[in-house]
Amino acid sequence: MIPVRKIAVANQKGGVGKTTTTINLAYQMALEGYRILVIDLDPQGNATSGFGIDRRELTTSMYHAVVSGESLKQVIVKTGHPRLDLAPASLDLAGAEVEMIDLPDREFSLKNALSEVEEYYDLVFIDCPPSLGILTVNAFSAVNGIIVPVQCEYYALEGLGQLMQTYAMVQEHLNSPLTILGAILTMFDGRTNLAKEVVSEVRRFFGEQIFDTIVPRNVRLAEAPGFGQSIFEYDSGSIGARAYRLLADELIRRVDPAARGKL
Repeated sequence: MIPVRKIAVANQKGGVGKTTTTINLAYQMALEGYRILVIDLDPQGNATSGFGIDRRELTTSMYHAVVSGESLKQVIVKTGHPRLDLAPASLDLAGAEVEMIDLPDREFSLKNALSEVEEYYDLVFIDCPPSLGILTVNAFSAVNGIIVPVQCEYYALEGLGQLMQTYAMVQEHLNSPLTILGAILTMFDGRTNLAKEVVSEVRRFFGEQIFDTIVPRNVRLAEAPGFGQSIFEYDSGSIGARAYRLLADELIRRVDPAARGKL
């Protein structure tokens, strides 16, 4: 098994495929045999519902772990895959930005919560909220690397400068080993010149950090969360499933023990 890696999936723009990437990379890695924990740090809870978990039935959530200081062990729930666990989100997280202001070491609330469970997992994925507030700073302070999904549309690079500034700030002051693990191009439509231009722009921005695999625009990918399933459960033969298999292969190479120093 690979050593524990903690990865934040982040982009302050909504609708870029952040949660889709988190769910499907995590599920495919579990299929590969790794022990996976997904942390839903987004108050919208899309990763939680995307795994088929009804938030209305939850008694604890990530709010209790990062704000109230409750044990993360009490928050984690099982998903449909035996090697994939979830720390779900609730709407309570929406108030975390305000409630955490007076907490001591508030930037490390998530890191401290994770310390009691990370020995049980090979990989931890954190689905960040679409903002650069205290929850995202907590995620960046707790992880080894960041994955940035970028949608192939107009203004794809809008706001990425702010994301990189937040990354640099956290790296300098809170988490020096933090690195950008890579950017993932999502919702690509090869029929349009725009999409191809965006690919070129993003490649110039991220250089060698970009993943080779591009996730196409795919109806089956969009439908799967509505059924509380990953793309591999919903339609394993779709082009979306193929893309996330290839992405998982790339990710395995990037976090292989031989590349330990890179994270």
